[in-house]
Amino acid sequence: MFHKEGFKIIINTFLLCTAIALASEYLIENFWIQKSLQVASLVIMVLVLQFFRNPKRVTVLNDHHIISPVDGKVVVIEEVFEKEFFKDKRLQVSIFMSPINVHVTRYAISGSIVFSKYHPGKYLVAWHPKSSELNERTTVVVENKTVGQILYRQIAGAVARRIVNYAKVGDKVVQGTDAGFIKFGSRVDVFLPIGTHINVKKDQIVKGGQDCIAEI
Repeated sequence: MFHKEGFKIIINTFLLCTAIALASEYLIENFWIQKSLQVASLVIMVLVLQFFRNPKRVTVLNDHHIISPVDGKVVVIEEVFEKEFFKDKRLQVSIFMSPINVHVTRYAISGSIVFSKYHPGKYLVAWHPKSSELNERTTVVVENKTVGQILYRQIAGAVARRIVNYAKVGDKVVQGTDAGFIKFGSRVDVFLPIGTHINVKKDQIVKGGQDCIAEI
């Protein structure tokens, strides 16, 4: 199953790769060049398909659990000052997605969207300390009665060139469902209340919509 954000790119890539394979078959006489181009076009097609895959995830709904919003590796767990929305100290958990990870963003908790904002910006590498402040990004805050408010931030990286965010202020959302997509690698920061029990460790691999990264 593939994400809807990839349909256009998948179709265009298929047409391009098919054209390259057919052209090399009929227009290039050198066997090795011919086959190299055909193999390269097949590899490109496979890479695009794997990038836009959207595996079905079963989320066990729990108002006390904060579920990982994306697939990837935990790269930051620290107390920081969140200056855009909360303007106070929060626990930050950051998850880095490589180009081979699933890039669907999912809601970490159920509740109401109380804040959603897009910020244009740079394309520093996603692990750069200033990427969460300077890169293209979206900031979303979800609120419910059990957890209160949590903020997540989709951040573009050096390769990522488009962030898709479905969250709109006033929307009622369900934990684990589709919140957006980041095309071609990046990271997501989650900001939690001080005192939240963190269930993951730095460098741990997590799955979006499935693994509990923290609990209230």
